[in-house]
This record gives sequence, structure tokens and C-alpha cells, in this order.
Amino acid sequence: MADQTHLDGNALGGLLYQLFERDMTDQRGRCRECGTVKVLGEIHVFRDAPGDVMRCPACNAVLMVIVQMRTGYRVSFESLSWLEVQGVEGSAVT
Repeated sequence: MADQTHLDGNALGGLLYQLFERDMTDQRGRCRECGTVKVLGEIHVFRDAPGDVMRCPACNAVLMVIVQMRTGYRVSFESLSWLEVQGVEGSAVT
């Protein structure tokens, strides 16, 4: 793994925007394996697999995998224990 070249999460900014209909590079997520919290723009991205693989910059755990299919995309949330999306309008739970 150390020999592979990675990009930061900003490389997936356009794709994430397509999937979530908003800029996701400034939204935070937590690695289930080591507890590191980072914005998606800081996540390590490897694009030389059958899909885009997002890994934790601290422990290298696979956080998300995005694979393009004929009919759309498949998003797998592997070791991403939560994804915080701020600024979404809607009613608050009380």
C-alpha cells in the first residue's frame, strides 16, 4: 500500500457533488477503526482500483468505495462509522 500514489478527497469533489447534490469535501466523517475524524477533502483517495477507494489518512482503513456501474453508482460505506452533513435544511428533531 505504501507504494501506491494517492490523491486527497478533493479529487472526488465532483463525483461526491453528483451523488449528494452538495459539496461534500468539507463534511466530516469518522473512521470506525481508529476514531480519526476528518473532512472528506482530507481523506486519501486511490483511483487505480475498479472503483474509487477512500482510505483513512491515519490508519489506512478503507472508509468508502465508489464504483461506477452501467445504471449509476454503488457506494459502499466500509469503515466510515458516521458522516456528518451540516447545513441541510429541514425540521430539527426535538
